[in-house]
Amino acid sequence: MDTSKRIPLIVLQTTFTQVLKKHGFDQEKAEICSRLFAMASLDGVASHGLNRFPAFLEQVARGKVNPNKAPIKEFSLPIMERWNGQLGAGMYNASLAMDRAIAMASNNGMGCVALNNTNHWMRAGNYGWQAAEAGCIGICFTNTIPNMPAWGGKEPKLGNNPLVIALPYRDKAVILDTAMTQYSYGKMAIYKKANQELPYDAGFDSEGKITKDPLQVIAEELALPIGLWKGAGLSMMLDLMASGLSDGQSTYEIGRQKEEYGISQFFLCLHPETLGIPKEKLDNKIGNALADLKSSKVFEGMEINYPGEQSFLRREENLKLGVPVDADIWESVKQMIE
Repeated sequence: MDTSKRIPLIVLQTTFTQVLKKHGFDQEKAEICSRLFAMASLDGVASHGLNRFPAFLEQVARGKVNPNKAPIKEFSLPIMERWNGQLGAGMYNASLAMDRAIAMASNNGMGCVALNNTNHWMRAGNYGWQAAEAGCIGICFTNTIPNMPAWGGKEPKLGNNPLVIALPYRDKAVILDTAMTQYSYGKMAIYKKANQELPYDAGFDSEGKITKDPLQVIAEELALPIGLWKGAGLSMMLDLMASGLSDGQSTYEIGRQKEEYGISQFFLCLHPETLGIPKEKLDNKIGNALADLKSSKVFEGMEINYPGEQSFLRREENLKLGVPVDADIWESVKQMIE
């Protein structure tokens, strides 16, 4: 039975803010975190928006996320900074880190921030949009708790380590937001709740057989790496870069905690205009490439979309009609205000 409904974006965001303030967040942190949660749902990624909000509050209640903490700078160069997130809210920390990378890139053409001791940043694509809206090319990635096997392995040793690559394009953006697993655990949880299989292979069962059943994949934490052994290798490299440059924990160290907190992240921005590339020239180059892509012949019933295109279309639709929410989860969040 469909339990979804639509609500205005401002209602979703202000409700999040009210709840977070009751849980110890000051006005600024509450508003930034609420906007990022709401934007995830607005763009059709409820698994990292409204649906993840109650779990986030559980981490706050158990002291894994400290609402009173803000990042502190540990090291600084004109184009690189290292920050300690102090186990504060991951969305707030990531937003600040990307802001610093944008500022350095605007001044120097390039800027990067390595962030240690932080928490889950929720929807990774938010920070790609943040960079693109500031006129920057943005690249960012994070490590996670072990939740994916090495290729040929039968236990989780690697993280699904999301990677974002974003380019500004006219009044939109081209944004790749991908985990190293075929499906994120948030997406699998949605199919699990609906008692449905995934459309494509999602991971391994307890006997090492490929399965589309989210229940088995989640239970074993054996999600399928994208590109098979290539995705497993890329996951390892992103982990080593994030933890190495931030002087933070790597995936195997996070795994020893038995829970995901104190993770490592990396943010890189390039400002094309500061680097001598006019916006119009970059827009034309991207536009021509996208036009060629969209002109491709397709198999029956299929269509081609560039990275981030569907998110933008869903955003426009949901701004007009209201943000789709799971009615049960929405009611439980509203009750947190009372």
